[in-house]
Amino acid sequence: MTRAQHLVELWRGDLLESSHHGHAVICDAQGEIVEAWGDPDHVTYPRSSAKMIQALPLVETGAARADGLTTRQLALACASHSAARIHTDPVRDWLTAMGLDDGALLCGPQAPRDRDAKFEMIRAGQSPCRYHNNCSGKHCGFLAVSRHLGAGPDYLAIDHPLQVAIKDAFEEVTGAESPTWGIDGCSAPNHATSVHAMARAMAHFASAQDRSDTRSRAMVSLSAAMMSHPELVAGEDRACTRLMRAAEGRAAVKTGAEGYFIAILPERRMGIALKILDGATRAAECAMAALLARLGVVDDADPQVRAYLNPDITNFAGQVTGEMRPAATLSGRPRA
Repeated sequence: MTRAQHLVELWRGDLLESSHHGHAVICDAQGEIVEAWGDPDHVTYPRSSAKMIQALPLVETGAARADGLTTRQLALACASHSAARIHTDPVRDWLTAMGLDDGALLCGPQAPRDRDAKFEMIRAGQSPCRYHNNCSGKHCGFLAVSRHLGAGPDYLAIDHPLQVAIKDAFEEVTGAESPTWGIDGCSAPNHATSVHAMARAMAHFASAQDRSDTRSRAMVSLSAAMMSHPELVAGEDRACTRLMRAAEGRAAVKTGAEGYFIAILPERRMGIALKILDGATRAAECAMAALLARLGVVDDADPQVRAYLNPDITNFAGQVTGEMRPAATLSGRPRA
């Protein structure tokens, strides 16, 4: 088995103080590996990086069309949002349009990540609701499919028609049978697969514009919604939002918990998947910024990119004491 590869490093003074190891794969439209670091066959959970796959039944079943969903709602269905008002207001409106309320969501309450929303809640003496959960948009999509199919309210059960459809879609687009599944932070099933298989799925999304079948049209719709509304996919000062803005329509990117990150590159017909082995978000963001710059999808001099590619390490006095940067193997342009 190939070991995880050194991908991200932190320097203080003249010494390498810390490093993060992981696995990364870039795939082409045929699902073949263009470049890889570490072990492409490493199996793990993609966590929230799989949300656009989990949203495929929302479009494929006709639920999105039947409910007249907008591109903003499709973006929220793929989001891990910060629970700012721009996220929670449309989620609540979506629930109302379905004749439902917060109690229909099975994702559990979560305190807002957005600073203004969090302090507003504290000042009002309120507690978080389920619509504040970063996955509440995805769960609204789950509810929409369940209603469209006439299925029961326990939409997270592994044998629920929705979850059966998601598993089928997951295995078909990754091109691999999932060996196991676990429960995600929002209580939804999350299917494991290899890093190569996930990159292959993202390349399938990236090349979907070249096909006209129902699934490919759904892929195009979801990717386009993410790129059109990056602020809804994550939030201000979040890596997904800032990197998509820097890419200017050339990439849809999505983080996942425990150091996972994916990218869909429609112009290049390529997909990227990476996993930082120690689960560090900071390292996954740095590695993804490096790979996007490596492929020419973003400018490494763009401040939005440098915020993750080469952020300064500062102390409590604001003094710069070091830097984080991608390992040399990630930097520069790909091999000819």
